[in-house]
Amino acid sequence: MSVASADNHRPSAALHVREILNSCSKLIIAGDPHQSENSILELVNFLEAISDAALLDPDNEDAKYNAFEVLSEVYAYLCSSLHQEVIDSLSFELPKAVSKFASVSNGCLEITESVISQLITMCSPRDMLSILCEALAKIVRTSAYFTPLLSGLSKVILSIRRHHYEQVKVAVPVIVNVLKVVTSETDDGDTEIEGLFDRAVGIASSIHTVCSKLALVSISLNHNKVSCQHLVSQLSRLFPYCGLSYLGLITGNDVDKMTSIVIGGVEDEDDYISCLSDVKLGASLSVIWGHISDEVAQAAEEDLTTVKDELRSSQLRRWQTVGMLKHIYSFVSLPSDLKKHAIDFLLSITDGNVSQTLDDEYIDLALYMPSLFTALQAIKMVIIYAPNTVLRKLAFDAFKRVLADIPTSHRFEILKALITNTDSSSMIAILLDLVKGEMHSESCKRISKINDEVQQTENKECWSPLLWNANVLELVELVLRPPKGGPPPLPEHGDAVLSALNLYRFVLITESTGKTNYSEVLSQNNLHKAYHEWFLPLRTLVTGIMTENRNDSDQLADDTVCQLNPIEMVLYRCIELVEENLKPPT
Repeated sequence: MSVASADNHRPSAALHVREILNSCSKLIIAGDPHQSENSILELVNFLEAISDAALLDPDNEDAKYNAFEVLSEVYAYLCSSLHQEVIDSLSFELPKAVSKFASVSNGCLEITESVISQLITMCSPRDMLSILCEALAKIVRTSAYFTPLLSGLSKVILSIRRHHYEQVKVAVPVIVNVLKVVTSETDDGDTEIEGLFDRAVGIASSIHTVCSKLALVSISLNHNKVSCQHLVSQLSRLFPYCGLSYLGLITGNDVDKMTSIVIGGVEDEDDYISCLSDVKLGASLSVIWGHISDEVAQAAEEDLTTVKDELRSSQLRRWQTVGMLKHIYSFVSLPSDLKKHAIDFLLSITDGNVSQTLDDEYIDLALYMPSLFTALQAIKMVIIYAPNTVLRKLAFDAFKRVLADIPTSHRFEILKALITNTDSSSMIAILLDLVKGEMHSESCKRISKINDEVQQTENKECWSPLLWNANVLELVELVLRPPKGGPPPLPEHGDAVLSALNLYRFVLITESTGKTNYSEVLSQNNLHKAYHEWFLPLRTLVTGIMTENRNDSDQLADDTVCQLNPIEMVLYRCIELVEENLKPPT
C-alpha cells in the first residue's frame, strides 16, 4: 500500500493533526515566532477539541477511536527526525494538551505517557521539570490528567545530573498539592485514583534513588536550614491524610504497620527490607524536625508537648523511641546539628518524673535489650566522634539517661557488652567508671537497707545483689589481660587500664571492709589469679616503660611518664591490697 493510500485510510482528524504539526515545524524552522505561536495554539485547540469530544460522550466509541488515532499520530511525529528547536517549542504545550487524553481510555493513557516520555528523552531534563510542574499546577477535575505527568516527573528526576535537591525542592510542593487536591475532591467511585498514587509512589522511588546518592535531603541542606524546613513542612502536611502520627513514627509503630502492608504478599521481600533502615531514619527525622520547628509540627497537626508527655509516662514507648533515634545517631553523614537536636529530644523525654513501670507486666524485657544496646552503641559513637565538647557532653548525659532507664537486672550485661565491643581506651574507661558508679549506688542501697532492718527487725529481707557478682572481675580481666593474651598495650590503653585498676581497688576495699564476698574478689583463687596473671605482668611492663622513658629527654617520653605515673601508683596499691588479703589470718 502506498503512503498516499495509507493516508486515505486514516481518520480525517489524524490527517489534520499531521498537517498542523508539519505547519508548526516549517514556521519554527523559518524563524517566524508570531506565526509559529499561532500554529502551536491551533494544534493545542485541535487536540483539546478531540479530547473533549471523547470525554463528553464516554459511550461514543468513534470519538474514543478518533482520540487514540490523533494521539498516536502525535507520538509518531515526535519519533521522526525533527529539528531540536521544533521539539523544544512543542514541549512547552504538548504535555498539558495530551494529558487530557489520559481519561479517555487505557490505550490513550499509555500513548500519552509515551508522548511525555519521548519529550523527556529529547529535551533538557530541567526544562521538562518546569514544564511538567506547570502542567501539574493546572486545575483539572479528573485525576487521570495528572497520572502521565507524575509518571514523567519520576523519569525527569532520575535524568537530572546536577543540583538534585534544588530541582526536587521545586517538584515536591507541586506533587503534594496535586495529591491533596485530588484526595479531597475524588469521588468514591473514581477508579483512576489508584493509578495516580501508583505514579506518585514512582516519584517517591525516584527521589529515594536521588537521595541515596545525596545521603538524604537533610544532609545536603546543612547550609540551608530554612529551605529544608519549608520542604519538610510540605511533606508533613501529608501525615494526617496518611494516618501517620508523631507518636506512631517516633516509636516505629506506624512504620511497622505500613511496612507490613507494603510487603504483604510480596514474594521477594529483600528489596523492601533493605530500605527499612532508611524508612526508620526518615520517620525519626520527621519528628525531630517537628522538635526543631513549630512550623513543621503545626503542618503535621501535632502537639509535640503531648507526644513527649506520652513518652515520659510509658517506659515501653520510650524504649521504642530510643530504638528509632539510633538511626539518626548512627548515620555518619548527618550534620552534627541534627544529631544534637535528636539528643535534645531524647533528653527531654527522659527528664524529670518519668515512669519506669512497664505497661504490661508480662512483657519479655529481653526482647527490647538488643535494640537498646545498639542505641547505646550509636550514642557512644556520637560521644567519641562529636565535633565539639557541647555535643559530647549532651550525648554522654543521654547515654546515662538511657542506661538508667534499663532495669538493673539487664543493665550490667549491657555495660559488659558495650565494653567488649569498644576499641577506644577512653570510652572503655568511661564505661568502667559507670560500672563503678552503679556498684557504689547499689552498695549504698544495701547499707541503707541494713540500717532499716536494724530499726525494724520484724521486716527483715535478704538483700540480693545484682551488680555485685563475679562478672565484675571479668570486666577487669578484659582490660588487664586482653583476650589476645599478654598485658594491655601501654601507653595506648592507659585510660582503660587506670579505670580497671580503680574498679578492682574499689571492689576489693568495699568487700573486705564490709566483710562480704559477693563478687568473689576475696576468694584465694581469684586473689592468686589477679596477683600473678594481671598485676605482676603489668608491673613488669610499666616498670620497663617508665625506666626507658625516664632516661630520654624528649617531650614524648615526658608525656609517657606523666601518663603512666597514676597507673603505677594505683597498680602498686592494688598489689599491696592483694598481698594483705593473701596473708594467712593470724
